Amino acid sequence: MTANLLSVEALERTFLLPGRGFFAEKRKVRAVDDVSFDIRRGEVFGLVGESGCGKTTTGRMLVRLLSASGGRILFDGQDIATLDDEDLGAFRRRIQMIFQDPYSSLNPRMSVRDIVEEPLRVAGGINAPRRREMVDEALRLVGLSPQHARRHPHEFSGGQRQRIGIARAIVMRPEFIVCDEPVSALDVSTQAQVVNLLQDLQRDLQLTLLFISHDLGVVRQLCDRIGVMYLGRLVEVGDHKSLFEHPLHPYTQALLDAVPRPDPDPDRVRVKLAGDLPSNMASPSGCRFHTRCPYARELCREQVPELKPAGTGRQVACHFVISSEDTKSARFSLPEEEERKGNG
Repeated sequence: MTANLLSVEALERTFLLPGRGFFAEKRKVRAVDDVSFDIRRGEVFGLVGESGCGKTTTGRMLVRLLSASGGRILFDGQDIATLDDEDLGAFRRRIQMIFQDPYSSLNPRMSVRDIVEEPLRVAGGINAPRRREMVDEALRLVGLSPQHARRHPHEFSGGQRQRIGIARAIVMRPEFIVCDEPVSALDVSTQAQVVNLLQDLQRDLQLTLLFISHDLGVVRQLCDRIGVMYLGRLVEVGDHKSLFEHPLHPYTQALLDAVPRPDPDPDRVRVKLAGDLPSNMASPSGCRFHTRCPYARELCREQVPELKPAGTGRQVACHFVISSEDTKSARFSLPEEEERKGNG
């Protein structure tokens, strides 16, 4: 058994859209571009960024709901793109997904029992009495009563519907679950309940989670390590403590500066972003963040920065991050002469 349950290597996904005109060529949308990261057994890995940065597309490729245009996804050392039908069935028993919308992700014509039991029926090899026991146990684990199994989704609140979706994901007792913004459609108090539930399940069932979200507060509470995405690429990866206390990439700094603080510091210098998020159909040359970065220089416009080590367990894609073996000593710094020009 490897230390990493899942490894993503240079992952890419391109979508083709119809051209603007009858004879026009199809347009390419590069949703995910050269993304690499590892997820260790038993950890919660967070993936954050603005809407449209490729987080959900990445998650869907991990469970093979979408195929990759390039790169590799290794699950327990095996490339999932090479799995035949038999191996794919075994793979799907080990990896599941919790979807963002607790309303559209549940079939309104099916009872709760049928919804939660469906993965067991598809997997096969489990008799009806055992399936019933497994469904009842899954409902109890998410805080619902087996008596609720006869009802239909419209009889439940949004938080309860999401619990049903979580029960469906854990009923097979998988090793790995992709959580695609599972609390973004819920009110704040219900969000806290669902996050606490996921923490309990992760600990009790020894799960490995990929948690996709744009809510940095939830990510900070739940995740061990975090990857920050911008326009289809990873710009920073690190453990939650060092990333929140010592962000290195200007985009990560801007995301954290945008989080409201109960005790704001009026003297704190914030990173302010200029302009809007560029389109994936016409990605900027060089560093994709340079069109909004207040520190952008000519090098940023010409050369794509590599995701490079910046301390123990830390990676950053920025030309002006000075690496160090000690993560706290790594820092963002412009060249002296360029800094003088920027200040002038």
